[in-house]
Amino acid sequence: MPERRTSLYDFHLRRAGQLVKGAADFMFPLSYTAPVEEHLNVRRNVGMQDLSSMGEVDIKGPGAERLVNQLLVNDVRDMVPGQVRYSTMCNEQGGVVDDLTVYKFHDEHFMVVASSGPRRKTARWIADHAIGASAYVTDVSAAISLPVVQGPRSRAFLRTVVQEADIDSLRFFRFTPARINGVEVILSRSGYTGELGFELYTPAEEAGPLWEFLLQAGQEFGLQPYGVAAMQSLRLEKALVLYGNDINENYTPFHVGLERWIRFDKRDFVGRDALLRVQAEGLTERWVGLVLDSPEAATYADRVYSVGQVDTVSDKIYTGSEAGERMETVVPGPEVGYITFSSRGHTVGKMLAMAYINVQYSWPGAKLLVNINDRYVPARVVQTPFFDPQGVRMRGEPENDTLQAASSVVPPPPKPPADAPPRPPQEDAPPPDRSDTPPPGSKASAKSDPDKEKKSDKGAAK
Repeated sequence: MPERRTSLYDFHLRRAGQLVKGAADFMFPLSYTAPVEEHLNVRRNVGMQDLSSMGEVDIKGPGAERLVNQLLVNDVRDMVPGQVRYSTMCNEQGGVVDDLTVYKFHDEHFMVVASSGPRRKTARWIADHAIGASAYVTDVSAAISLPVVQGPRSRAFLRTVVQEADIDSLRFFRFTPARINGVEVILSRSGYTGELGFELYTPAEEAGPLWEFLLQAGQEFGLQPYGVAAMQSLRLEKALVLYGNDINENYTPFHVGLERWIRFDKRDFVGRDALLRVQAEGLTERWVGLVLDSPEAATYADRVYSVGQVDTVSDKIYTGSEAGERMETVVPGPEVGYITFSSRGHTVGKMLAMAYINVQYSWPGAKLLVNINDRYVPARVVQTPFFDPQGVRMRGEPENDTLQAASSVVPPPPKPPADAPPRPPQEDAPPPDRSDTPPPGSKASAKSDPDKEKKSDKGAAK
């Protein structure tokens, strides 16, 4: 497939060290300086990212609210103009077509913001269901660019450049029209980092000048652009799903802990009966967070195993801080799941991962093994989010912005083994829609890729 480019591609090409192809064949900047630096700058100051690969679907007409309410598992009937709401959109089998946000302008005008990977599928899905619904659906993705400004100093910075809007009174998951340097934007208090942040829906033809203006104006606030590597580690610390690897039509909202946004009290919506069956029958696997005892990250589809046997009377350690102690040899048990994403959590100072795990091993504290480059690495299931579990930072009030910007020193990461292969840059690129691909480890997956299922079990963890 040919590559696709956002309206800010020229800037990324000039400034980014590497571009990688990801979801919907868009070219994404991996980083501009270093992923660790960009990650920590978003947590401490303010960062800016280009999310123009996401899709925007405009829905208008007397049947707009009824159509949106039928397609989403959440309820939009109690939304007020200027409000944003998160939801999943499911098929008749309960599989997730997309996870998205919906913007309400008024009772006959909504905008659905789709994930990058399934954006075309999402637009077609909505348009197909709009037939006979007294609603008019328009995919306006090509006309809109989406710079996002994230971090504890984002409000203080935008306060100096935003006109025709009161940014201090804008609540979390609310939006308002605004003007920045003469450019009309939709300013939304939302984001994908777990920080105080704002998304700027901008006419595509104005995106370049606006981006350059914000970069210059934000220098005194420490504003730096960040790429998809930092985006991934930031969203991982908050255990935010990314459509493609984490969730697709093979999974329901229950699998990834999004059931709190399902409104079964609605009379009807697509997938309701199937989701009720899942609720009644329960799950066989669940998406959970892991902390890895490893200096290197896992990669997508790395297998996870139970702990089969621990031999404590093996070799003795003769050097280092553990000299004199016995080296434990851990033998893996049955395969119990697979990794969907892994990276170092630069704020929490740990190697993190998200994985689908059989429910009997998905409880917090469960000890597991992850096969990383033929090494069995100890892992532990933990509660998520890994960072700011109460969501205090993204919901913070203006008077707390200075406090949120202060953060502790993060210890440097340990060095990976000398023979560890370099991390593939595609690991950090937003993944494609994997709805048509069997999940790793499934019987269908084994038939399509038998070599991957025959991975050697040599090399017990030590």
